[in-house]
Amino acid sequence: MPLPYTDIPPHISGVKKRVVIIGGGFGGLETAKALRGADLDITLVDRTNHHLFQPLLYQVAMAGLSPAEIAMPIRSIFAEQENLRVLLAEVTGIDLAAKRIDLSVDTHTPGEASSLAYDYLVLATGAKTSYFGKDQWERHAPGLKSIDDAIDIRNRVLFAFERAERTTDEAERKRLLTFVVIGGGPTGVELAGAIAELAQFTLSGDFRAIRPGEAKVVLVEAGPRLLASFTTDLSQSAKEQLEDLGVRVVTGVRVTDINERGVEIGGKELIEARVVVWGAGVGGTRLLTTLGVPLDRQGRVQVGPDCAVPHHPEAFVIGDAAHFDDHGKPLPGVSPVAMQQGRYVAQVIVDEVHGDPRRPPFKYWDKGSMATIGRKRAVAQAGRAKMSGFLAWMAWLFIHLLYLVGFRNRFVVLFTWAWSYVSYKRGARLITDRVPAERSEPEAAGAGLATTTRAVTVVKPAPSTVEA
Repeated sequence: MPLPYTDIPPHISGVKKRVVIIGGGFGGLETAKALRGADLDITLVDRTNHHLFQPLLYQVAMAGLSPAEIAMPIRSIFAEQENLRVLLAEVTGIDLAAKRIDLSVDTHTPGEASSLAYDYLVLATGAKTSYFGKDQWERHAPGLKSIDDAIDIRNRVLFAFERAERTTDEAERKRLLTFVVIGGGPTGVELAGAIAELAQFTLSGDFRAIRPGEAKVVLVEAGPRLLASFTTDLSQSAKEQLEDLGVRVVTGVRVTDINERGVEIGGKELIEARVVVWGAGVGGTRLLTTLGVPLDRQGRVQVGPDCAVPHHPEAFVIGDAAHFDDHGKPLPGVSPVAMQQGRYVAQVIVDEVHGDPRRPPFKYWDKGSMATIGRKRAVAQAGRAKMSGFLAWMAWLFIHLLYLVGFRNRFVVLFTWAWSYVSYKRGARLITDRVPAERSEPEAAGAGLATTTRAVTVVKPAPSTVEA
């Protein structure tokens, strides 16, 4: 009995090449869009039904935006692209020799499997959070890669203030109002700045027993400076802007342990904290290990100059899943890389279908980097041009609005940002049903942030008409 989706209709198999794209992130989306109108049979497979604008995910985690404002249903994006279909499924394995992928059609129904054949494969699976072999730290320090992660972090942060309001133990209150962010890249810098602003401005008048502005935020980076991909002066500017917000910046010190008490750094100092957020590392997804091809130390596929898997020219890996050597070092895991590679791969496929086998090597055009630190605080660089402070912040706002998918999302985010700027309020300050469980003493003194299901509790949302 043939498996579903395995047999291709004669009018397709006899004429059209089959292209399978795995992943609906920036790389997958750009590949599919670039193939619009091509004489191909395209299938885009993703384990979720939405495209997520990850650069703004930290704003969901810090209650600045609602999840619906940075996500767009994939089917809606491609509703008018007739040569493409979307499958909600989880890919469980890839057989490069047989040119076939195995998948679970319904991610909520274990065992309902299928397979899908292809002529061209584009792997754009992104990356997962990496704890550098210390996976036990994940329980205490969640990463930020999905909407679920963002909501979990938002709950932990907001609930820490709620618990601090109730406790009469001053030492415990201090621990609850100490937040540690690990990793001095853009994600870590943005999270640290956002937590500081949330405490100092957004929540300043919401509580009676505590002063949220007295919360302490610590940013820990193992390297010698923050934002290592930026110039030294912009890195220093980011550090100074964070310190202006009251963030303690610790560089050149490694995290040696994370547990229910807090974070141990340098093997000697324990920063007691109830909320720890991980932004220090990413690695390849589990799916990449099923390919049977060389991976780098981060678990990414080592691709050739045409983004193809060695010895499999019909299979491409792009974005965060790929290790693309650029003058001796891999391209950074940022969305412009994935988008440009997606468009490049689409052109290679179209050219070959039309009889042109030449594959000029992929060349990345670096348009610059930016990171926001808070209200009117940011750093940005593009070539020799550098900005910091308000001007960089305005550039950051414009660029992120420009690349958001969907007019509604752009409009709502612009409205939300404008309201937040004027009022210092954030409309998405909700503790949802994944509330950290309260524990009985003496366990409560350890303040583990396990989760349980509860009724939704609203934490005094600011007036807003755009909360999804």
